[in-house]
Amino acid sequence: MSRRIAIDLNRVEGDLELDVEIQDGRVVDAWCKGVLYRGFEQILIGRDALDPLAITPRICGICGTAHLYTAVLALENAFNISVPDNGKRIRNVCLLAEEILSDCRQTFLMFTPDLCHEKYAGVEGFDQVVSEFKEISGQAYRDAVKQSKKIVEIVAIFGGQWPHSSYMVPGGVTTPVNTRNLHDALNVLDGYTNWFEKRVIGDDLENWMAMDKAADYLQWCEENPDNIASLFTRFGRLLGLQDYAQGSQNHLSYGYLPDGENNSLLRTGGYIRQGDVDNQQSFDHLKITEDLSHAWFNDELAKPLHPYDGVTQPNYSEGGKAYSWAKAPRYDDQVVQTGALSSLLNSGDGLMRDFAKAEGSNAWLRQFARIRRQAGSLLMVRKLLNDLLAHEHQPFIENQPLGQDGEGFGTIEAARGCLGHWVKIRDGKIAHYQVVTPTAWNASPRDAQERRGHWEESLIGVPIADENDPLEIGHVIRSHDPCLVCTVHVMGNDKRLWFGK
Repeated sequence: MSRRIAIDLNRVEGDLELDVEIQDGRVVDAWCKGVLYRGFEQILIGRDALDPLAITPRICGICGTAHLYTAVLALENAFNISVPDNGKRIRNVCLLAEEILSDCRQTFLMFTPDLCHEKYAGVEGFDQVVSEFKEISGQAYRDAVKQSKKIVEIVAIFGGQWPHSSYMVPGGVTTPVNTRNLHDALNVLDGYTNWFEKRVIGDDLENWMAMDKAADYLQWCEENPDNIASLFTRFGRLLGLQDYAQGSQNHLSYGYLPDGENNSLLRTGGYIRQGDVDNQQSFDHLKITEDLSHAWFNDELAKPLHPYDGVTQPNYSEGGKAYSWAKAPRYDDQVVQTGALSSLLNSGDGLMRDFAKAEGSNAWLRQFARIRRQAGSLLMVRKLLNDLLAHEHQPFIENQPLGQDGEGFGTIEAARGCLGHWVKIRDGKIAHYQVVTPTAWNASPRDAQERRGHWEESLIGVPIADENDPLEIGHVIRSHDPCLVCTVHVMGNDKRLWFGK
């Protein structure tokens, strides 16, 4: 069954097409095409320095909290503005609630329904998979609709609304901390946690998160089959999802959730090169560049530029090398992947690292990371809310004026990976604004060295059982939680067809 998801995200949103070349039943080449230009960076030029707090949450209908958080961090960085601990806690609670929403919906509404395809009818466990994961009628599907709608109420409790909230401002948040809204948030959290423990993992969060060896977890799944995580693990691995879609083995995570006076991160970031999780490098935003060689933008300097220097001037033309409205971000001149898996690997999750050492990144592990991350995030939200209760009467905002001139950046982990905003302000107005989104990293086109983007590379070698119904391509792309309308053009034996969500 065909599905189409329309979620707007800067530069590559609306429509993205993949041209895929198939030979002898396998993908041999791929081109990722962002075919819609939006231009939020241009919209912001000349506006008041505070306008990004209202405009950038509209970049994405499901990641508005992430964009708001990143935008306010950029302003605070530009003018050296501090935030009281309660302001940080409320921001982190809301970001994690939005992340849990995304991880839940992506897993059970976007990815697992494909496991119910009739081609898998002979695989052990198929009937149970259909009972849980089938669109509309599956129990896990129906639960996810209900539970994801509830968890994001936490954002509305503190932010007044969701999506498109604007409650974060330089120096903190606009919502005061009080016992009522904290207990309301805890009640919402209790409801989601009870469902997640009973239905999704079949265990207490602490016990489940304590597993740090791949072999132990797989054995646990065999001994505890009556939960959704075990079902997904057993069935997905019987399909061989762990055997393909590795793509770039360079994992980038900015880290996020600043805490305390020194702004240490509750989830640390970093850079893992070529899958070597034992030799993690620290993250440095100055190593980020954007290549325009295959994008429909003016590239007068013909070299990759850091976002502080990057230019977003559309220049569409047919023919030539350009084939996408997406730029090609690179870190330390390397193609990278980002997302839940990269975040957990860089923040030291033992179970994810053990799987990655044995199998590399792959479609199954990338998707499983979103179940794993929810468990850890639920524990974090509870601790943050309890900390707020314990420090209820401490300030949540410190009013500090913006300067007239400055430049700064904000980087966090959105649900789909690395998100960064870079801003330059002159005479109180925005002179320069650049946004680099998670899907820009993953769905980038080729660069000047003709190196494929991560999605393009992750498709190479993927086996296609039926060229008229390339379900495997759907598994690969959806495992990245693409925040876009994704349509795949398949070209093989002179055939061209549409396969989309």
